[in-house]
Amino acid sequence: MFDQVAAGYDRTNTVLSVGNATLWRIATTRAVGPRPGEKILDLAAGTGTSSASLARSGAHVVAADFSPGMIEVGRRQQAGVPNIEFLVADGMDLPFDDDSFDAVTISFGLRNIVDPRKALTELYRVTAPGGRIVICEFSKPAKPIRAAYYWYLKHVMPPLAKVVSSNVPAYDYLFESIESWPDQRTLAGWLRAAGFRDVRHRDLSAGIVALHRGVKPLPSAAEPEKK
Repeated sequence: MFDQVAAGYDRTNTVLSVGNATLWRIATTRAVGPRPGEKILDLAAGTGTSSASLARSGAHVVAADFSPGMIEVGRRQQAGVPNIEFLVADGMDLPFDDDSFDAVTISFGLRNIVDPRKALTELYRVTAPGGRIVICEFSKPAKPIRAAYYWYLKHVMPPLAKVVSSNVPAYDYLFESIESWPDQRTLAGWLRAAGFRDVRHRDLSAGIVALHRGVKPLPSAAEPEKK
């Protein structure tokens, strides 16, 4: 499915998010806080738009995605960015050594992984002690907003998708995956269970999206977090 939508993926996201995708990407890049010389994993990187945003800092970014089609489009679109490395990878079985990255991030991809909690365990494994994780993902807005938001997803987004997307059923899946995805507190709990500490989140766009952060503790601090 993702191979089939790769060519028009960025354009479709911009239209269906009413331009908010760019703002969410900026917020995620700031949360990661990439620095020159760092090594950063951008998982579920798609066409590498988020990776390019991170790489502008001078960090070396590994853009990994399960979809070969996305990676192929990403290599073409980001060909002018020298410090991005594209590769096909399974988020539940990452092909990297332990403690490989100063930071790891995933935007709008965790809910597409068959076992997201296993993916978080893998992300923890490849993060260096003291390193950070940033997750940008659809979430649960407050109930008054949620009703209007779900109405948009169900009744407005499908006609728009017919105009701008090459694969309309893919965006039926988008609504279903968003509706069934857990709330902010649940995802924060998953991060803690994976081993991350200093876990916190903030809502973007009134909770339609949430930005989650955490840190892999240094060896001396790797002990259970007090409730």
